Amino acid sequence: MRDLYQRLGVDSRASDDTIRQAIDACKHNALKTDARTVLEVKSRREEYDRLHATLTDIGRLRARLGLTHGPYWQDNVANDFSLPPDTSVPHHDALLSRVAQAVTLHNRWHRYRAPWLVGGLFALGIILGIALCHWLL
Repeated sequence: MRDLYQRLGVDSRASDDTIRQAIDACKHNALKTDARTVLEVKSRREEYDRLHATLTDIGRLRARLGLTHGPYWQDNVANDFSLPPDTSVPHHDALLSRVAQAVTLHNRWHRYRAPWLVGGLFALGIILGIALCHWLL
């Protein structure tokens, strides 16, 4: 699917008049026809905007995961929603760090939970026994 907004050079939140002006200024007949068919009819534009938002989110996710189209897809309609890979943070290392921290907390919880649980229940039983004996006497 083409990103009609990107190809026309307008923002997806642009007004109807701005979009009409961009369509009229467009030099490509096929793009002009598609844009008129989709963006000038209110119901079609609403449906296109929903799909556009979904595909934009998918493009962001692919970039965050470091996925891009191969070089043979560049400057193609299939590449409209692709973004360059986000290599600013090594996501794999961050994920491994978070998983290791969760495992450490889980193991620590299991290691200390059993003694405290048994000792706490034992102490609670003694306290309740003493209170019961005191109340009965």
